[in-house]
Amino acid sequence: MTACIRYWGVVPAAGVGKRMGGVIPKQYLAVAGKPVLQHTLERLLAVERFAAIAVALGAEDGYWPDLPCANEARIVTAPGGKERADSVLAALVRLEELAHLEDWVLVHDAARMCVTPSDVESLMDRLADHPVGGILALPSTDTLKGVEYGVIVDTVNRNHIWRALTPQMFRYGTLRFALEDAARRGLTVTDEASALELQGQRPAIVEGRPDNIKITRPEDLPLAAFYLEQQCFA
Repeated sequence: MTACIRYWGVVPAAGVGKRMGGVIPKQYLAVAGKPVLQHTLERLLAVERFAAIAVALGAEDGYWPDLPCANEARIVTAPGGKERADSVLAALVRLEELAHLEDWVLVHDAARMCVTPSDVESLMDRLADHPVGGILALPSTDTLKGVEYGVIVDTVNRNHIWRALTPQMFRYGTLRFALEDAARRGLTVTDEASALELQGQRPAIVEGRPDNIKITRPEDLPLAAFYLEQQCFA
């Protein structure tokens, strides 16, 4: 059944990264001699099962043409939206003449430059026959507190808490419908799994690597450089 199913990548890269506090969008900041987005796309392009990767870009993005991967044959671009979900949906629309409803789509954060091809392949392998799909995630190791108005009100059972990572992998048709339905209903979608959850679906969890960090703040940049050096493109 899975022999004719194809895999497509989607990378929403239209954000400006306000928490970084800089002029250059965080996906174009240099780490170990390359822009963050270049690192990210090189990791995904190393996975041969991707038929193509759709990158959603901001309307005024003047940095993209200078990326070495901008001319890669397996990369296509789409106009990004105001929110992450808008960009993902725009990328899916860009793929509509290429992808079939039952194909798998893996959505990956542009700022998760340390993802390893082996983790992506593991997600593909583990969920190839899953009825819903799922995400890479990490079990919480910290003690978690419920807080109201700056005061602790309870301690959350961390045995039931996982940190969502990317890629997140779902069927093309199912994911597109879920995002379009959430938009019609004015519902907030923070990641692709939450869109599926709004449809009553129960996505699976596949444990990922702890070095699959997201660049959010300036102090994340040297940490990402350290992980890149240690990984040797695992």
